[in-house]
Amino acid sequence: MKQLIIITNSLAAILLLSGCGSSKTVAPSQNSALNSISKSTEKTGLIQSNLNTWFKTEWEPTIHKDKEIQKKYMKKVENNTTNNIVSQKATNDKKEVSSKVSYVEKKDRPFTLQEYVDKAKAYMSAKPNDYEHSNVKKIESLPVIGK
Repeated sequence: MKQLIIITNSLAAILLLSGCGSSKTVAPSQNSALNSISKSTEKTGLIQSNLNTWFKTEWEPTIHKDKEIQKKYMKKVENNTTNNIVSQKATNDKKEVSSKVSYVEKKDRPFTLQEYVDKAKAYMSAKPNDYEHSNVKKIESLPVIGK
């Protein structure tokens, strides 16, 4: 009796697994049945959009001002702008050319962990943590379960 149960279970498992193994695999983005139920959208969630905003308004401007980061990980780009100045007495136009130097990330190199550490160090030195106004005291004052 035990042998019959073992043989039956083994045959059922083989039948199920062989059926799954012979089916064609399809990437989730190419699965038409899945796409008809739930279409993926490019909208980001609240946390991702907040992170993107913080990254553009806080992280990048702070990092781009650091001299070591500029030398090590960025390249110098000069933007020449031309401004037309018209004097009230003279009809001759004067042109003023000003050059603005900015730094842009180098795209031709892989991102390394050391780069992230250097940028985090630059950000932390520019924006030090204030222990008095942070949530550390609040979190440390919470009761801990199991103590």
